[in-house]
Amino acid sequence: MNGKIANKRSGGAGRFFVGLIMMIGGGYLFLDAVQVTHHMNWGMSLYRVGGMSLTPGLVLIPFLFGVGMIFYNPDNDLGWILVLATLVMLVLGVINSLNFYMRSMSVFELLMILGLAVGGLGLFLSGMRSLR
Repeated sequence: MNGKIANKRSGGAGRFFVGLIMMIGGGYLFLDAVQVTHHMNWGMSLYRVGGMSLTPGLVLIPFLFGVGMIFYNPDNDLGWILVLATLVMLVLGVINSLNFYMRSMSVFELLMILGLAVGGLGLFLSGMRSLR
């Protein structure tokens, strides 16, 4: 065969979609193997302000004042600020308390997951290059 013909890639769209499917499958299997736990309880410290620690229960106090202010006067900006700031603090506290662990698996399973994800990425990028 001629060198120019042998170097030409055909089936760019096929490589693209097979790579995409492989990447999605590998990503799903990888994320499925990750376990998420938390260490948040009502007595733990979410934030430290000066020498005082704020627990999730203490963070709810400004929320209660904000809700009361909103029900008394819905146009009160301070009430809305208190409610939104408390919700942001709670969400950040929950995210901060998360721990991620990989479940135990065999080396074969891990290699297959990584092979799917990285091999799919290679096919995906190769298919994108061929489509141009």
